[in-house]
Formats: sequence, C-alpha cells, structure tokens
Amino acid sequence: MLRLTGDSKLSVSVNPCDRLLPVQVSPAFTLSQLLRLAGDKRKHNEGRVEVFYNGEWGTVCDDDFTIHAAQVVCRELGYLEAISWSPSSKYGKGEGPIWFDNLHCTGKEKTLALCPSNGIGVSDCKHSEDVGVVCSDKRIPGFKFNLDIQVEDVRIRAILSSYRKRIPVTEGYVEVKDGGKWKQICNAEWTQFNSRVICGMFGFPGERKYNARVYKRKPTYWEYSVNCTGNEAHLSSCKLGQATALKSNETCSGGLPVVVSCVPGRAFAPTPMTGFRKAFRQEPLVRLRGGAIVGEGRVEVLKNGEWGTICDDNWNLLSATVVCRELGFGTAKEALSGGRLGQGMGPVHMNEVECSGFEKSITECFFNKEAVDCSHEEDAAVRCNVPAMGFQERLRLSGGRNPYEGRVEVLMEKNGSLVWGTVCSEGWGTMEAMVVCRQLGLGFASNAFQETWYWPGEVSADAVVMSGVRCSGTEMSLSHCLHHGHHLSCSKGGGRNAAGVSCSETAPDLVLNPQVVEQTTYMEDRPMFMLQCAYEENCLSSTSSQVPANSYRRLLRFSSQIHNNGQSDFRPKAGRHSWVWHDCHRHYHSMEVFTIYDLFSLNGTKVAEGHKASFCLEDSECDEGIEKRYECANFGEQGITVGCWDTYRHDIDCQWIDITELKPGDYIFQIIINPNYEVPESDYSNNIMKCRCRYDGHRVWMYSCHNGGSLSTETEQTFPGLLNNQVTHR
Repeated sequence: MLRLTGDSKLSVSVNPCDRLLPVQVSPAFTLSQLLRLAGDKRKHNEGRVEVFYNGEWGTVCDDDFTIHAAQVVCRELGYLEAISWSPSSKYGKGEGPIWFDNLHCTGKEKTLALCPSNGIGVSDCKHSEDVGVVCSDKRIPGFKFNLDIQVEDVRIRAILSSYRKRIPVTEGYVEVKDGGKWKQICNAEWTQFNSRVICGMFGFPGERKYNARVYKRKPTYWEYSVNCTGNEAHLSSCKLGQATALKSNETCSGGLPVVVSCVPGRAFAPTPMTGFRKAFRQEPLVRLRGGAIVGEGRVEVLKNGEWGTICDDNWNLLSATVVCRELGFGTAKEALSGGRLGQGMGPVHMNEVECSGFEKSITECFFNKEAVDCSHEEDAAVRCNVPAMGFQERLRLSGGRNPYEGRVEVLMEKNGSLVWGTVCSEGWGTMEAMVVCRQLGLGFASNAFQETWYWPGEVSADAVVMSGVRCSGTEMSLSHCLHHGHHLSCSKGGGRNAAGVSCSETAPDLVLNPQVVEQTTYMEDRPMFMLQCAYEENCLSSTSSQVPANSYRRLLRFSSQIHNNGQSDFRPKAGRHSWVWHDCHRHYHSMEVFTIYDLFSLNGTKVAEGHKASFCLEDSECDEGIEKRYECANFGEQGITVGCWDTYRHDIDCQWIDITELKPGDYIFQIIINPNYEVPESDYSNNIMKCRCRYDGHRVWMYSCHNGGSLSTETEQTFPGLLNNQVTHR
C-alpha cells in the first residue's frame, strides 16, 4: 500500500516477505520527476531509462524490471503504452548513480517513484545492467508538458518583421510551453551547443550569430536551464537543471531571453518571391533513396565512382544525424535498420559506422574497413527533421473514403484573395500524384485519377484554379511543378473531371540485375518459321515483314532478372478482366508495355529495338525466407513480391533485340522497366539499365552494365547521347 505521510515523505508499506525496503522520496522529486530515454538508440521513443534526481542523471537496474515498469515509464513520458523492454544495457552503459533497483510496478502507477523498490540510490547493480524500453510512437491525447521536452512543446517564435514573413522561420525566441503558457529561457547559461540542437530539431543543419541589440522585451521565464553537448538529436536528450541565473520569474540575471538564428539547408533557403529555391552544386558524397518524403530514405554513399549502401550494424541517431546535417536537413528523427526503406543494389561501402557527431560528412566517421559482410537486407536509412514550409496547408484531398484518397484541391490566389479549387486532370498522371502524396505527408501515390465523379468534393471548390500541371515527381509541392499561370486552360473543366489521387505508405521498387544481362548475352540466327509468335507480338524489326519465310533473323539475346527491392508488392495496373490471353504463350499478359529494349549508336541514334509487347508478371525466385505469391499459370494472380524477382530467360520469345541489319561497331544497350510510369514506384531513377556493346559481325560483347543512378555523374557522362538517370519533365 502507498501513502503520503505527514512530513510529505512518500513511504511504502509492503508484505515483509517481499523483502523490499521502503521508498523515501522528497516532495520535489515526487512532483517534478524527470525521465528521459537516452543512449545508442534509433528512435526517440526508445532508449536507456534515465532518471534526474538531486541534480544528477542516473539509470535504472534491470533486476526485477518487467513490462509493467516499462508501461509506467512510457506513460510518464507521454506515450500510450510500452512495446517492450531490454536488460543488460542494450542501449549502452549509462553514467552516474543507479537510482532505482528491484522495481516492482503494477503498471498503474503514475510515476516510477511510486513503484516499490530498494529505495532511491540503493542498488548493488553495475551499469552493464542498465534497463531500456521501447514505447509506442503514439502520444497520450492531451498529454501535458512535464519536463520531458517534446518538439510540439518547443517553438522558434519570430519577432522581427523581416523574419515573420519568411518561410521557414529561421530566427526568433526559443519558447517552451509549460502549464499551458509559452515561456522564454534565460540566456545566461545558454551555449552554442544548445542552439545547435534547437536548430537541428526544426530541420536546420546549423546555427549562426544574430544581432542581440534588436531583442529587448520583458518576458516570462522558464525556471529551468538547458545543457546540451551539441550531439543530441532532440532537446529531450539534453540535461535540464534549475536556472541559477533567475532571481525571480521575470528577471534573468545578466541576460536576456534565448534567441536562435538557424542556417537552412540550400533547398530550403528562403527567397522573397517563393520562400523556396533549389540549389545547384557539385555532386554530393551522400544521398537518400526510396523515401516517401523529403528528408528520408536509404543512405547511399559515393566511393570510387560508384554508389553503395551502409550496413546497419551500430547504426544509431548520432550517425544518422551526421547524414541529415550533411544533406542540409536538421537532426535525425529516426535511424532505420533492416532495409526498412527498401534495399539498394551494388556494394555495401560502410559497416559498423561510429561518429562523434561533429563530422561534416558521414564519410569522415570511423567504420570497419575490413569486414563488410552485410547483405542489402541490412541497409541503413534515416528520417530527418525538415523545416516547416507550410506546404501541407495549401493542399487537401476531398471526398475520399479515407484520408489517403480524394479529389485534389489546392489553395490559390484569385482576384487578390486565397480560394480553394480543383486541378485540371488533362495530362494528370503518376508523377503529379506522387508530388501530391509527398506534399501531404501521405507516402507514395498508388493511383492517379482523371475523373473524380465518385468523390463528392467541396462544391465551393469545383472551379479549376490550376491547369497544365507537369511534374518530375521529386518536387516538394505541386506549386513547384510546371503549370499554367493566370491563363488557365482546361477543356474538361473541374468538378467531376478534376484530378484525384490515392496514396499509400509504401511502394514497390523494381531494379534490373545488370550482371545477369552481362553474363547471359549471346547471338542466335533463328529461321522466320520459328518466330511466328514473336512476329505476331511485333518483337521483330519492321523489315521482317518483307523477307521470305525461309530466311533467318539475327537476335541479340539476354536474360532479364527484375528485382522488387521496395516496400510493397509490384502489381499490374490493369485488372484481371482486361488481361490479354496469348495462344502462342498459353498465358495472360497483364501489362501491355513493361520493358523496352533499345540499341543506340554512340551519338545517341537508335539503331535497333526490341519490344516486350506485354508481360506476365510472377515470382521466379525469392530471397531466403520469403514465399512466392504470384504465378502466371492457370490464370493466377500476377505481380512481383517484395524480396523476389521475375526472370525472363534468354530463350523466351521476344527476350531479344533484332540486329539483323546492324552494322559492326560499338553501341550502347539500354533497358527501361515500367517506362510509362504506369505503376507507381518509390524510385524511378534505377529503372534504366545501360551497357556498352561491341559487335564485330560474328560475335557480341556486353560490358560495363549498370543501373541508372548507380554511378557518379562524371562516370555516367561517358555513356553519351542517352536518357539521364533522372525522370525528366514530360
């Protein structure tokens, strides 16, 4: 039984058989206990449990710790529930005292201090027994600020008129919400490291000096001081203490309210016209791939002219934050492991990465140069804090059955005022839908709709306010895409014919295996009478219709092994009712054009082509532990499962280029998967594969095969006259 005694000490009455010492807690500790999750963690909602007491941070021993104690910790920190807990210093060894040992919680206690234990600071444990917890990422509705600093309770408030008009806000007072009121922090004990952490939280890679003379006002001060090392990914990981410089609630001895001035990454640098501009600079050493929104993705590094991935061994928020800052974002919100944002291709360049946190590039961090025994199933990824650009407030989906679908409605200026309206659906496609889903933070596009009569949108927003939209697919906002200005043009009109989308949290990512193409290429002279099926499917050059039936065609043959390295299955857009039966091949084809095969001269002129008129999609093989789900036989379901690949062998009809009329010489061979972007993917840059090809009239060689985006720009430019690795404006 728990009770508060007359001297305001907390004591615990227990069964003597439990052999627990009574807990004595000071009133200050009971009422304002500080908890945090620290250590080598990958998310903010996990980590080593640390308690702040008597001016010092300490840890909790894992002896007798249960999921019930983890539940108390998580709920005290404002999370809905505990997911799991970990003994034996999984998140690294802590420092200082071990404040709690042999905790016996029921799970219903409001604070860890109310659980029976040996007593505060009474422990026979070592820091090798420090306990950690994983909390759900969902917050308790209406959870009130209680010294566990969360990003929604901290803000940068612009005061100067020149900064109030800027998007994003980069300079202003640092304010903390406490007891429903916004309060400033006394800057007498404030350091540059604190500013670095604040800026990182709000999506900025660094901080700068500001003119302190223009900031003069009488604030309401927060009673606590902050002490950061500068490496924290979040203010909640910094140490808090009593603000010794405060003489009273409204007097900061020798100081003023804390002001930060942050440096935005180049992609977010404000301009007077748009609040946004793109940066043009030399090719970086690090990039993100496979993410749904800006600031997230699989981490890839450039080494010896080739892009490769990072193994997730030892991957944590500290290393992830170095990547985020290097790319012009803030600190990392999450360090993802296990290929969570899709698997890469090519080499794994770095393993067991360890960063101090102040490196300019992840390539400067220590890593194990000897043992890189990781597979792409262990590819590391990040989610970074990015500046609040306000893009989500200018776009909405209306009329859908759920928040992930609906008619696209945008907020545009018309006759001097902002009004909601629709987007003309003429030319509306996957790339435009991708940008909408990204802008709303809803993931990837799963469909783009040119009719939305089945979604009753806002009647007041039926009028078309945006037309001629053409996106590359990488823009952060629909307004950044090419579109008509004030002179709209839309013959179909809005309302029922307005543009619409449906979004998905995940997407597939198809990647061709270039080594298989290299290893399986050969030539075959095949008689026309054996090419009847191929002729019917237009898989031969146009001259084949003018030759006698007893002639031969020379075919450049190869195998295609197409992997799905994304996060969801690749499914054909067409429904089963529209699949086409082919008597020659005895199966249904689900996609009219799935791959294109071309041969180019070195100046970029197409000299020969192959055309997979249609495809049946199925799982030929899968990674270990993954079951096949799709099979073409017997009118089966078609698709490619995540972690599986569809192999079209070299001896299958149409798996070739007709080179009968080709002259000997050097050429460029190119394959494009999903060329019309018919099925949305997380990354289209790797849908192109190129090889160098030499043909001497008798033999053929295929070499230097690689996927789009796998090489440095400098190396890629040695392949002249072809499509580049980026999706271009249509």
